[in-house]
Amino acid sequence: MSVAPPERRQADRRRNDRRSGDRRKARREPAEDSWFGALAEAGNTTLQPDRDAESWLNDAEADGASESRFLAREARRIVSGEGTALRRVFRAYVLARAVLGAALVLTPWVMTLMGARLSLVMLVACLAYASQAISLWLLPERGRSSSAAPARLARRQWVWTIGVDLLAFSLLHLLDPAAQLNYAALLVLPVLMAGVMTKRLAALATAAFVALVLLAGVWRSAQLGSFSVALLTQAGLAGIGAFVISLLSAELAQRLAREERAARGSLELARQQARLNRLVLDEMADGVLVIDRRCRVRAANPAARSMLGLAAADGTATFALQDEPAWQGLLAAVEQAYGLGHWPEQQRELVLPQAGGPARTVQVRARFTRRGGLGDEAKPPEEICVLFLEDVRSVQARVRQEKLAAMGRVSAGIAHEIRNPLAAIAQANALMLEDALPSTQRRLARIVEDNVERLKRIVDDVMAVAPGGPLQQQVIDASTEVARICNEWRVTTGLSPEVAQQRIELDLSPAPIPVLFDTEHLRRVLVNLLDNARRHASETPGAVRLQLAPAAQGSGALLTVASDGPAIAPEVERHLFEPFFSTRSRGTGLGLYICRELCERHRASIEYRPGAPGERHCNVFRVLMRGAPAA
Repeated sequence: MSVAPPERRQADRRRNDRRSGDRRKARREPAEDSWFGALAEAGNTTLQPDRDAESWLNDAEADGASESRFLAREARRIVSGEGTALRRVFRAYVLARAVLGAALVLTPWVMTLMGARLSLVMLVACLAYASQAISLWLLPERGRSSSAAPARLARRQWVWTIGVDLLAFSLLHLLDPAAQLNYAALLVLPVLMAGVMTKRLAALATAAFVALVLLAGVWRSAQLGSFSVALLTQAGLAGIGAFVISLLSAELAQRLAREERAARGSLELARQQARLNRLVLDEMADGVLVIDRRCRVRAANPAARSMLGLAAADGTATFALQDEPAWQGLLAAVEQAYGLGHWPEQQRELVLPQAGGPARTVQVRARFTRRGGLGDEAKPPEEICVLFLEDVRSVQARVRQEKLAAMGRVSAGIAHEIRNPLAAIAQANALMLEDALPSTQRRLARIVEDNVERLKRIVDDVMAVAPGGPLQQQVIDASTEVARICNEWRVTTGLSPEVAQQRIELDLSPAPIPVLFDTEHLRRVLVNLLDNARRHASETPGAVRLQLAPAAQGSGALLTVASDGPAIAPEVERHLFEPFFSTRSRGTGLGLYICRELCERHRASIEYRPGAPGERHCNVFRVLMRGAPAA
């Protein structure tokens, strides 16, 4: 007998494992039958990542196959159902009574056609019961309570339903001496509903009453001369069965109520999680798109809509990428990704044209949801693709900010080391100037003194933005402080009040504007902006405009400094707030960098905006300061 080589045995073992895995997967329920699938059918739901979006997709793939059809059906029933389960049972009970009443009315007529006759009392009892049951079904105020129905029947409801049933069915059972019809079977209905809709003690009392009625029927038969042991035994067993039905129905009703409470609790948690997921998606700076195989966008957060050139508050739930010619590049990339089964490497960066503005370059990451279990390596991509879009400008700004922060720390350390030798040079030069020096050497000493002062200013500027301790927040009146700083700046620069009033146009808010800022830091920011505006503005009246007004949204103040000088070139604009960048030969390049650092310390913002076409003031700097909290 030949022995199979090890390679063949390993191949056979892998083949058997694969077949057993296929059989296990065949017994699994589909991933769509889940609680969230039911939610999706009941309402409009979108992508719901809870931690990170990509990790959520992994969890969804792992958990989707473990859901069962029963949970899905229960979730759909709860979502689409009206009221609680016990309330629906009660409505079905009322309807069943109406149908049973109609059947009791038709029974005497049918028996009459067959040659049998019923007593007048039984006919009246059947008509009375049918009238009451049908009226209760047609008139909701009689038997049906409000939408917030209790789990147990109220006393009035018990009387109009179970109480009437006990009375009517007992009367029919006792008034039928010939036992032409088995009215005793009808007594099961009130016993069953008492177990479901009432407390256990009341249910047992109902069963006991039914048992007594059955024994009373045997006694009445004995009075009429038709007593037998079999009838008594039958009545006793039926009474025991009534107690068993009462207990079992009570247990089933309690279990149903518990499961429904648990299901509704889980459903509410799922809805709450969906709302939280939507909130997280709406607040994400990155764009998220959910695209199906037909290239229809099924969900998009506000950031993604903005990148596509759509309004963030656009109510369009879904839209197709084929609708806009500007999205052809994204459309082609998505179609190629579905063909390959993964996102193509050459499409990691896409250009999205913007209506009325420059195009946006975005970095794209893709994630496909897949069918089947996690162990199937040959599974094709499903119809859903999730794209994560990140603006390249944001990436570059973040990298640039990290570099600037590192450069600032290094510069602060260097400035601290320079301060001591610089002080020694300044002191030695001052001692030399105290002696009688030739004119040539005195001129050289003056040059040394001027450059030492310049280095001191650079060191002070660098140290001003060096990381320090926590800031002490203080509330200042922006209107008063800006007016005072402007007056001090005019005196410092040597401008006369008349010249300053002509060249600088002030528009300050007459009402106080409380903001969170430091007075000295605000002075440094405003003086730097005014110096730059005066340096580059013309000599004409109103060349510099300074405006202070309350912020348009929320509390705070908006400070605007505009000048009519030549517009800043785009290649210079991107480096405005970088350290050591200057267009002047003797400039340090730290002015606007310090302004931005000081603003960020107080959680304010500073930005440059070119003036509108045709507007006189081409260069506009805006400082948005936080408002002070209300006392």
